[in-house]
Amino acid sequence: MADLFAKYFPNVVYQGWTGDGGWLPAIGETLYMTFWSAIFGGVLGLIFGIGLVLTDEDGIAPNHTLFSIFDKVVSLFRAIPFIILLAFIAPFTKLLVGTQIGTTAALVPLSLGVFPFYARQVQVALKSVDHGIIEAAQSVGATFFDLVFDVYLRESRSELIRVTTVTLISLIGLTAMAGAIGAGGLGNMAIAYGYNRFANDTTFMATLLVLVLVMIVQLVGDVLAKAFNHKTAG
Repeated sequence: MADLFAKYFPNVVYQGWTGDGGWLPAIGETLYMTFWSAIFGGVLGLIFGIGLVLTDEDGIAPNHTLFSIFDKVVSLFRAIPFIILLAFIAPFTKLLVGTQIGTTAALVPLSLGVFPFYARQVQVALKSVDHGIIEAAQSVGATFFDLVFDVYLRESRSELIRVTTVTLISLIGLTAMAGAIGAGGLGNMAIAYGYNRFANDTTFMATLLVLVLVMIVQLVGDVLAKAFNHKTAG
């Protein structure tokens, strides 16, 4: 079996699992970029998503000016193609982390690239909360923070998990794109070691590993969403 694999995937075998250009470091770099940009971009997206819902005209703290600011910032960053965003904020990235290339440098554009997408997803998820539940909570004296954490976030937690899953999958795709310009990870493996060197087996393997990561995220997300769905939970 090993000989057969080596015959049809010679470049994959040549890359090896460890060391510079190995498969394990590439997987680790992809996971590193995905995890930290999900944290930074996720927190930013959650703040903007909550802000969009609360300050909307039918929110619990309507404020046209704040809503307009949240909406325009999200729309602006969503309108910029990620590959252009990488180049556009390169000076800011260098100022922030001291370099424009590498996995750590990629966290800046990845976070800014994913947050507007997640903010809109959060906005839709929170909008799905029944207004009757919100009004009932207000009628018994729920505070602003009670409404945010115990009503909006709690009631929409299953939907939030679903949109977070979608966002993580999109983020894995962005890490691959960032890898294509030197950020490392499976994207860099597919382009620099595969496509640029006409090593189709390397490109195929990198693509396969990305798909495996996506399927794992989707599976875990589906399980968690079902577990936290108060409508179906025991």
